[in-house]
Amino acid sequence: MDTRQEIREFLTSRRARITPDQAGLAVYGSRRVPGLRREEVAVLAGVSAPYYTRLERGDMNGVSESVLAALARALQLDDAERAHLFDLARAAHPTPTRPRRRQAKQRVRPEIQWTLDAITGAAAFVSNERLDILAANQLGRALYSELYATPARPINTARFVFLDQRAEAAYGDWERIATETVAILRSAAGRDPYDRDLSDLVGELATRSEAFRTRWAAHNVRFHNTGVKQFHHPDVGDLTLSYNRLDLAADPGLTIFTYTAEPGSRSEEALNLLGSWAATVDPAESPSAADPS
Repeated sequence: MDTRQEIREFLTSRRARITPDQAGLAVYGSRRVPGLRREEVAVLAGVSAPYYTRLERGDMNGVSESVLAALARALQLDDAERAHLFDLARAAHPTPTRPRRRQAKQRVRPEIQWTLDAITGAAAFVSNERLDILAANQLGRALYSELYATPARPINTARFVFLDQRAEAAYGDWERIATETVAILRSAAGRDPYDRDLSDLVGELATRSEAFRTRWAAHNVRFHNTGVKQFHHPDVGDLTLSYNRLDLAADPGLTIFTYTAEPGSRSEEALNLLGSWAATVDPAESPSAADPS
């Protein structure tokens, strides 16, 4: 990832979406730009126009946190966008040459797998920032049975969303899931632009999927902490599940996600049915038996 280009395109895209009226600025005459001018952002952030222009060109050498905070307010960034701006600024600071690196193979400790297996009534997974699923409990493997049916390991939800023809049927709102998936990967790339495996994944998806390329160019970012997803499972039908994120402090970069249904709902019935079905499957015949985690 070219950090200077990322900064330039991110700031330009955020500036373009804010109208002078939204920013509380008076408008005189016609305008040729869709959003704010650079000079207007500079005024709102309390910096000079030449200085903001330098920042938007990707030169953030020496920029202070107070200026970044002022810039985030001026551009009306949400929490995820603000964090992304700070991540990009850190990545832009001159350091000794840092080649792209491949991370050591991430492994899930046995104790974490025991924890997953102890979770009943909810699907549970361990995922990394590239959206690889590295471990799951029995109900989690059943919920994502179509992903586990693919031979590649580790399975990756972004690849499934954009490269598997079954994905649109598997999600009740594929367009939203696709947009959120790209925003999650974009945030991860801002936090660690030297992650070669992440760069390779983004390159693969951009090469093979126009839907991914279009969304990647939007420079949207988001946190992946909690929310609701709609699934269509081939065996039990539609499910509406709430997910929550639990970061593993002892395993940086790894996170447990749990998916639960509202008590008494049709989705809870379907999830319980899926759990009963999963309990009857011979582990030796399950696609997850090949999971190296």
